[in-house]
Amino acid sequence: MELRSDAIKRGLARAPHRSLLKADGLTDEELERPLVAVVSSQNEVIPGHTHLDKIAEAVKAGVRMAGGTPLQVNTIGVCDGIAMNHEGMRFSLTSREVIADSVECAIQGHQFDAMVLIPSCDKIVPGMLIAACRLDIPTVLVSGGPMLAGRGRHGEETDLNSLFDAVGQVTAGTMTEDEMHWLENTACPTCGSCSGMFTANSICCLAEALGIALPGNGTIPAVYSERIRLAKHAGMKVMELLEKGITARQIIDARAVRNGMALDQAFGGSTNTMLHLTAIAHAAGCPVTMDDWDKACSATPNIVRLAPAGPLHIQDLNDVGGVSAIIGELGRSGHLDLTANTCHGTMAEWVEQCPPVDGTVVRHIDNPYSPDGGLKVMRGTLAPDCGVVKKSAVDPSMYKHTGPARVFDSEEAACEAIFGGKINPGDVVVIRYEGPAGGPGMREMLTPTSAICGMGLAKSVALITDGRFSGASKGPCVGHVSPEAAAGGPIALVHEGDQISIDIEAGRLDLLVDEDELARRRAAWKPPAPKYTTGVLSRYAKLVTSADKGAYLS
Repeated sequence: MELRSDAIKRGLARAPHRSLLKADGLTDEELERPLVAVVSSQNEVIPGHTHLDKIAEAVKAGVRMAGGTPLQVNTIGVCDGIAMNHEGMRFSLTSREVIADSVECAIQGHQFDAMVLIPSCDKIVPGMLIAACRLDIPTVLVSGGPMLAGRGRHGEETDLNSLFDAVGQVTAGTMTEDEMHWLENTACPTCGSCSGMFTANSICCLAEALGIALPGNGTIPAVYSERIRLAKHAGMKVMELLEKGITARQIIDARAVRNGMALDQAFGGSTNTMLHLTAIAHAAGCPVTMDDWDKACSATPNIVRLAPAGPLHIQDLNDVGGVSAIIGELGRSGHLDLTANTCHGTMAEWVEQCPPVDGTVVRHIDNPYSPDGGLKVMRGTLAPDCGVVKKSAVDPSMYKHTGPARVFDSEEAACEAIFGGKINPGDVVVIRYEGPAGGPGMREMLTPTSAICGMGLAKSVALITDGRFSGASKGPCVGHVSPEAAAGGPIALVHEGDQISIDIEAGRLDLLVDEDELARRRAAWKPPAPKYTTGVLSRYAKLVTSADKGAYLS
């Protein structure tokens, strides 16, 4: 079999190359085999990544068992929780593109034959998947797995979001600092990606529906020995794909993307998945639009509600069959394209093997939480191109809301007002100039959303932003408003006290100001000066597309 890696190891002219590879300790026998990149984002900062060295060793064992030579390369990662609510969050979404570029450079520079991707959290998973679509070589993804949930003093499950809510509760006087400190020590009890259906776990689950990961990837806890066995099977599986000549874009195609969108709506994942899957689809050559997301929402019932939409966590889904249980229910009811390929067979073959749903963690399709999906596209005079909301995590009492705008030009200014008790029931908090280009970096707003919830305002105050939300955010929070303020979108024209109307069921987000007045404001508006003139954020701001396009770099 002709191999890509022959370009660096075969023939007289490659003697210098072989010498360098032998300096790594490789033997002639190992150089005869396919070279498989084991791409890890292991580091000592992110709890979802501290243990990835063990996952990588298991992957390498699987590759060797199947006749390949594994070689590890590493990329960066940013922990969204640690980066939250300060300058560091501007670098989180930005890192997705850096990760994609770094994987592409490492694989192309060394002409690997195949690769196994080992991410775990937020931007690292989609960054690696974007690279997989660009490179189009045999690829399998195996993540580090989810963190176990913590346990509260009364037996309830807790997670990272419990701490963000606690800050608001302490501010409101409904929790003591001692109680918060106890949560601080117990809510994140193990390594792994944070335990709810937050962004990291949402996209790791979607990797199964995309077909690029083996069943169990999204839900087997990080600390289970089953995760190590899964990693070994991923190493063996990539060798099988190489032997069969099956590449990433033969798996991640238009059918797979549609299946991913359906799964996302069924389990009500993070709104960030709408950014990431849209960007992945672009890289795969099968782009999707907000209209496609809207259709997926209308066509797919919401049958799972994990934290932050409900009290359960990823381990609870794993206990009843994991993503396979959802896939089986969607596939048997006609909500999936069963002709799609996966790294382990066709979608139809997978559905045949899927367990029945338990009816509680995963509901039957004829008894959904909602007849439409968990993620809703919003449009209107305030968001002509799009806004998005996690409908499944909004109390129905706030599906419709009209109130006065409280306008802030940064997350910090909004948080100061929220924690300072200056936000009143009925208000609509508007945080702008935090979009992909205007931020730059489209910061997550978990601190203000959790503060609103923790202070008891989730059923009376809405939040709208051209930034985005953590997968842990809940409540009436509309993000990704496009066009963003920095591009002169209508959100830049909102004045303090303007009435804003939100109708989640109808998918409407409207600024109740007449067009003549908006025209006067638009004529007076001037684009802001760039916040960064050097470095990665400067380049990012110049090249990034809008949120409705997936915020990829043009």
